[in-house]
Amino acid sequence: MINKVVLAYSGGLDTSVIVHWLKKNYNCEVITYTADLGQGENLDEIKEKALRVGASKAYVEDVKKEFLEEYVMPSLRMGAKYEGKYILSTALARPLITKKLIDIANKENADAIAHGSTGKGNDQVRFEVSAAYLAPEIKVIAPVRDWELKSREEEIEYAKKYNIPISITKESPYSIDRNIWGVSIECGVLENPENEPPEDAYLLTKSPEESPDEPAYVSIGFDRSRPVTIDGKEMDIVDVVHHLNDLASLYGIGRTDIVENRLVGIKSREIYEAPAATVLYEAKRALEELILDRESMHLKDMLSVKYAELVYYGLWFTPLREALDEFSSKLLANLTGEVKLKLYKGNCTVISRKSPYSLYDIKLATYEKEDIFDQKQGEAFCNIWGLPLRVQGKLKKSK
Repeated sequence: MINKVVLAYSGGLDTSVIVHWLKKNYNCEVITYTADLGQGENLDEIKEKALRVGASKAYVEDVKKEFLEEYVMPSLRMGAKYEGKYILSTALARPLITKKLIDIANKENADAIAHGSTGKGNDQVRFEVSAAYLAPEIKVIAPVRDWELKSREEEIEYAKKYNIPISITKESPYSIDRNIWGVSIECGVLENPENEPPEDAYLLTKSPEESPDEPAYVSIGFDRSRPVTIDGKEMDIVDVVHHLNDLASLYGIGRTDIVENRLVGIKSREIYEAPAATVLYEAKRALEELILDRESMHLKDMLSVKYAELVYYGLWFTPLREALDEFSSKLLANLTGEVKLKLYKGNCTVISRKSPYSLYDIKLATYEKEDIFDQKQGEAFCNIWGLPLRVQGKLKKSK
């Protein structure tokens, strides 16, 4: 028996119809929750709309800081990119939204939560696996997977039939999810991987060809792997990301085009925009090159692949992810310093880096007269390093 449901509400056609559909099919009360993740929408209007379409209560919460500090920063620290490209902007938001849905469900004594994800995407898994950990007893409803409506047109007709107040606007040919960390874009002409993404598919970034002819320079200061200053000015993490999004998007920074392997087993062509994230990933990596020894860096690079998979697969609330966070936090405790980058025509290039914890010793690296490296020891090193191969080579020759 479902008496009360908490719905993840975006304010769009799908979730507005879902409010009525849930009440009609479950004879239940519907409460909506909308997270302000920096999606650039008027959330006061969304709250009013939720109440107009039949919600008994409508929660709207600014979670940008929590999102960046507790979800994005650990992923950035680990250097996680799914399949080497996707910085996980949408994937990182889903466990946070699920957590908030569960919190409200507990507060309101709700029997279920609901989301508007389809049956062929990744988000259904992220919502439902997260909920399974946070509240294994709660039911999760996914109306878009279950209902009889097969198209946008049928949803509009449903809304008209039941007098659901929706605003009919020109439909975008793309499916878009946006937050402060990035934009995910799919559908339309993008479904054919032979098509070049048209400019109207991008929300944030200017075309590199149309970007300024003079480069921009920006310096980012890190304290224990957290970006804390821009050009020497201290900033809150939300302001850091906003500033870098505005600057880098002007120069066409942060576009990614990928045919990725979805969790459900199909390949999907997606394009992403992540201006600030791209700059921060480049800057953080530059500091890692200074402060990490070889074996630590290589191990972290391997584990970053697993971390990205955990996020993408909806396995945020797992002991393994928590253990990897502990690993990266300890490993990068000295990731402090400043990196200067050049932004120009779609390219983000590190041009200088410095850290009080740098392992770079110019007297060892130089080929000038200040060189203190004893090159004569190179022969002994080569002999010892190559000893196993010398033994194998002798055995192979004798056979």
